[in-house]
Amino acid sequence: MGIEEKLPSGVLLTTVEGVAGYMRKASLWPATFGLACCAIEMMTSGGPKYDLARFGMEVFRASPRQADLMIVAGRVSQKMAPVLRQIYDQMPEPKWVLAMGVCASSGGMFNNYAIVQGVDHVVPVDMYLPGCPPRPEMLIDAILKLHDQIQGAKLGPNAAALVEERENNALRQLPLIDQTGLLR
Repeated sequence: MGIEEKLPSGVLLTTVEGVAGYMRKASLWPATFGLACCAIEMMTSGGPKYDLARFGMEVFRASPRQADLMIVAGRVSQKMAPVLRQIYDQMPEPKWVLAMGVCASSGGMFNNYAIVQGVDHVVPVDMYLPGCPPRPEMLIDAILKLHDQIQGAKLGPNAAALVEERENNALRQLPLIDQTGLLR
């Protein structure tokens, strides 16, 4: 009835979004923001025992302009929050944030005026990693889950709208910063 069309062997079918997602997830370059004991576990995950290079993350970038993943490891003080936001703003799009440890996620045991009660008050967070401090295996698992989010991300005008909505949500939560640079 119908003519059956056969594809030649060796042909791979996919979408542009699929290829772009695969390339993005396979080449994350993290900007480290190690602030406390979680930073030691983050550095360990880049070492030979855990080897983050298996996932395309060979080099932790010191320059935010070369990074697309910010790993906030540890507690964020009120004085450090504007610096964190400035580094985030200098990162090119698309960018992702991973809050590593209970202190970065929710302030942890430091429920006082000096510590920001969750880094999501300063920057939009894509992945929360609990623990005090979380083990390197947990960080790798969180990065792999973030890879799944990145792989499924959309391209085009809808993607730009999602980025803008994410930024606006974070800015609504952002406390005011006075002239001394402290959050109010």
